[in-house]
Amino acid sequence: MVGRKDQTWIKATVFQRKLSDAVPRWLAQSGRRDSIVLATKCYQPMGFGPNDRRLSAYHIRKACEDSLRRLQTDHIDLYQMHHIDRFTPWEEIWQAMELLVQQGKVLYIGSSNFAGWDIATAQAAANSRHFMGLVSEQSLYNLSARAIELEVIPACRHYGLAVLPWSPLGGGYLGGVMQEGVSKGRRAGQQTIIERFRPQLEKYESLCKQLGERPADVALAWLLHNKDVTAPIIGPRTVEQLTTSFRSLEISLSTEALHALDEIWPGPGGEAPQAYAW
Repeated sequence: MVGRKDQTWIKATVFQRKLSDAVPRWLAQSGRRDSIVLATKCYQPMGFGPNDRRLSAYHIRKACEDSLRRLQTDHIDLYQMHHIDRFTPWEEIWQAMELLVQQGKVLYIGSSNFAGWDIATAQAAANSRHFMGLVSEQSLYNLSARAIELEVIPACRHYGLAVLPWSPLGGGYLGGVMQEGVSKGRRAGQQTIIERFRPQLEKYESLCKQLGERPADVALAWLLHNKDVTAPIIGPRTVEQLTTSFRSLEISLSTEALHALDEIWPGPGGEAPQAYAW
């Protein structure tokens, strides 16, 4: 029996496959395959069978081979586990990943949406096998979602993992939604989020106006000011959105501006256990 959530993932996967046809064409025509870092993920349902999901050895291998075929390339630079798998032992996961590395199909392994203790467990298991293990963690992280500051970021720092924040603009509402107009083309779910954060958003966009910068650029610049962050994952829909986001690389936020942002979007209070133990 496949649940409604799985069916949604499968439909989304089919749609993404259609969109991704442009990627292999670009790789083949540009001649720049060796100058980019090509990353993909493994975990989500890719079919209706019991082995078409999660991190079984079978699914890890098959998902990798399917990605290589779709992308028309001979290797993946960063192969990421989309979620933690509570049902598959690390011995099985790492054995499958090691084989892909030995075969030259994968260069590095990354995680996504892992807890701090998941990262520690994964690295301990990899170390016992004399395997490099994880090199990166992709987590939800932005001004309004700072929970990973408690344990995930410290774990990444300890083990030398790159931090790759996803949704750096909070699904778009850190990009200037109050300036655009609350009701303009917004879905009900987006409206709910905007209303929930309206006081913070109004203060935030007012601060950005004082700084003379676009809210989206300030949100990205804030992430880039964190020395533990390697690269935010942006999702531009147009070339203009991509090129204008480069402005965030040039913004230098002052100590006063960073303090003001902390007041508007307070984090968890620091790293664990100091954040709550004393």
